[in-house]
Amino acid sequence: MRFSTDIARRLARLLLLCATLGLSACTSFIPRQDLPLITDESCGDQVKVVSIPLPIIANSPNEGITSGALSAFLIHNLDDEVYSLLAPQLNYNRNFGLTGTLYGAINPSRRRTVEFNLSRSQETNFDYEVKYSDNGLQNGNLELNAFAGWFADGSSRFFGFNARTPEELETNYTNRELTYNLSATWFLGRRYYLELGHRFRDVSIKHGAVDGLPFITDRFTAAGVPGVRGFTTHAPRISLIYSTYDTKTLPTYGGYARFTFEPTIKALGGAANYRHYELELKGYVPHDDEKRFTTVFRTMYNQTLGDSTADKVPFLEQSILGGENTLRGYGRNRFIDNSFLLLNLEERIRLFRWEVFDVTADWEVAPFMDLGAVMENLGTLAWSNFEFNPGIGFRATVRPNIVGRVDVGFGKEGPAVYVGLGYPF
Repeated sequence: MRFSTDIARRLARLLLLCATLGLSACTSFIPRQDLPLITDESCGDQVKVVSIPLPIIANSPNEGITSGALSAFLIHNLDDEVYSLLAPQLNYNRNFGLTGTLYGAINPSRRRTVEFNLSRSQETNFDYEVKYSDNGLQNGNLELNAFAGWFADGSSRFFGFNARTPEELETNYTNRELTYNLSATWFLGRRYYLELGHRFRDVSIKHGAVDGLPFITDRFTAAGVPGVRGFTTHAPRISLIYSTYDTKTLPTYGGYARFTFEPTIKALGGAANYRHYELELKGYVPHDDEKRFTTVFRTMYNQTLGDSTADKVPFLEQSILGGENTLRGYGRNRFIDNSFLLLNLEERIRLFRWEVFDVTADWEVAPFMDLGAVMENLGTLAWSNFEFNPGIGFRATVRPNIVGRVDVGFGKEGPAVYVGLGYPF
């Protein structure tokens, strides 16, 4: 108990320091014993901490307007590299009330990262996640990734199946989910990789938190929406990858191709027998030696097939488009069907490289275009089913692996503003 009490006391002091330093941007030096879990000996006895307060405002189609503030705390090692990042934030949304979030990323080396996210709202929503990545095993020939999460999203939407579902069919529900995703990737030589993985999710569907919208089963029958009463997925996965990236974390040059086969097996506890096939192609094309202008593209095709009409694929396991990483002019999970075809294209333009509060960051603007459609299969593909989402992104990058972004996309149902970490693809 003494150890647990000591750790709790140190964490309380850490949060108090965050609250104090987060009121203004500054560079501070803090004794390492006051920063438990997010420092080690490489940070020295007096740890350099740069705090940067930032406002937050987002307007996504599902959640509506979210506003608030965060303070990013960048903890440096003795080589003046960012060893870890801590970002507490407080947001307000009329559907969920106040939401407190603590995000953290620890980078003991360029090859190993631990991330966590702890979030709780006054109403409905919560999100507890942890992610681990290590690509330095066996002299860089083996990469391990692990993700575990437990969350509830009371803003989830369902409009029906196929590409032409109208806004008038919009319904709301809470997606409550326990999930994990494990993978191991081996270097086969000549830029080829083999990935083996396993994905698990246990999903329950509850009433949503958005006033004025009907619950999903008020408008759609349970028989017509497989999985609306909850479902479980056990999905082993195999992928063959070809990559010419210049770096694994934030590439600026090269190409990437991946083919994935992922069956969900009823005998392992899955809701039904079905299969995902996915092909993804990505490329980075710099236009000058300094890589200030880089064209980045992604093309994806996903197909979901059930073994029989009796094995109906749960609606959240089908091929889905919409949200901050696919069609950025729409809310998450806006379009659902048996397959999708997606093209993302953006020009990442580095405006300047600026040292702010002793942190060197690349500030970018990225005009983009998203084009995608869901369909039963490629044989039923029609140009009229495609959604075209132009937009513009703003990014701040601290290498080797920190990206903050704001993406503004425009779809037929209005604009969407997404704020988050990491590139969309």
